Amino acid sequence: MPFAAHPLAETHPDKAGFRSFEQVHTPRAGRTLARWCAALGGLLLLAGFLPWTQNIRSEGTLTTLRPQDRPQTVPSTIAGRIERWHVREGQLVRRGDTLLDIAETKDKYFDPNLLARTREQLAAKAGTLRENAAKAQALGTQQAALRAGLQVSLNKARNKVRQTALKVRADSAELVAARTDQSVAQAQLTRQQTLYNQGLKSLTELESRRLKLQEATAKLQAVESKLGSSRQELLNSRLELNSLQAEYQDKLAKSESDRRATQAYQYDAEGQLAKMRNEYANLRIRSGYYRITAPQDGYVVRTLKAGLGEMVKEGEAVVTVMPHRPQLAAELYVQPMDIPLLAVGRRVRLQFDGWPALVFSGWPGTSFGTFAGRVAVIDNLDSKGRYRILVTPEPGSEPWPQPLRVGSGVYGWALLDDVPIWYELWRQLNGFPPNFVGYQKGSPDKPDKKAAEPTADDTEL
Repeated sequence: MPFAAHPLAETHPDKAGFRSFEQVHTPRAGRTLARWCAALGGLLLLAGFLPWTQNIRSEGTLTTLRPQDRPQTVPSTIAGRIERWHVREGQLVRRGDTLLDIAETKDKYFDPNLLARTREQLAAKAGTLRENAAKAQALGTQQAALRAGLQVSLNKARNKVRQTALKVRADSAELVAARTDQSVAQAQLTRQQTLYNQGLKSLTELESRRLKLQEATAKLQAVESKLGSSRQELLNSRLELNSLQAEYQDKLAKSESDRRATQAYQYDAEGQLAKMRNEYANLRIRSGYYRITAPQDGYVVRTLKAGLGEMVKEGEAVVTVMPHRPQLAAELYVQPMDIPLLAVGRRVRLQFDGWPALVFSGWPGTSFGTFAGRVAVIDNLDSKGRYRILVTPEPGSEPWPQPLRVGSGVYGWALLDDVPIWYELWRQLNGFPPNFVGYQKGSPDKPDKKAAEPTADDTEL
């Protein structure tokens, strides 16, 4: 069968007789592969302009945002001996439920009727205070009576002094008169003696004058004695007045001393009563510590003391309680170089241990099995070279799983700026940090897009 003429034979007539030229042609598989490679290259080029969410990856554990929601140990306020347990591990308890009973170990509090007897001591001390107050009031009344009696006695003594002074004045006037009479009688006797010597008077008249002189002298002496007695009586009245004041002052001073001693005892007894009331209040409060109760609703995680009769020291923990329905938060640790990129309110995606997830860190919207959160706390002090952040559930998003427990592992990544994929690859290859300018100018949730786009200077780098 003759072969058809090859097109090459028409253009090159000298090669028309060669059969090998008829078998040479371009394979169709090569063309298909080239087209696929070109298409894939175009797709990769176009994918390089797709948005990519920069993020900061970190690991941590679940904790609680509020301190009261974290596991706590319940201590024993007083030292004692375990007498009875009312709970078991894993049991749900309500606030105020009795966890265990302890018995007293100090001999000072062994008496079962200690409160009642202390109350009786308080009543007795209060009665003593009332009687002492009545005694102080009686002493005050006594002082008032003494002052009133002193005034009456003083007035009486002053009146007597005034009367005696008047009597002395009268006796003094009488003495003056008696002296005058004695002087007159002496003068008359002298004249009568002269006249008798001259023979003009008789002896009878002379003796009569002598008798009158003696009478006047006797009267003068009697008046002088009476005046001396009045003066002595006046002196005694004044001394009596002074002694009366001293006597009443002594009585008043003694009464005042008794009153002040009673008042001092009153103050001392009031102090002792206050001390006894304090002891009674302490005993009553201490009696309430024989039952160790749950501080809040929660689960008994672990009993730190076992058995009955075991001794418990003052302030020693006996039970660990996990609060019921705590407000969970993810405790993540971030490298120091990433801390400037974070702020309170920054969105975070979380993956919890035990929940399967399909994660696309650069496309959080396409991830499966992750949960949303927001940064609530950023520590200002590092912990072993890393900084701690607390992430809480984002309001309005899918709630976190109910079976989560404090202490379980969590993996999170904080969502940063949106950049093209090619820029993210270029940044990763060069070891540059994520865009930071956008976080300084924009808000945590909506950073400045213009600042986040790569610049010419970044491309040159």
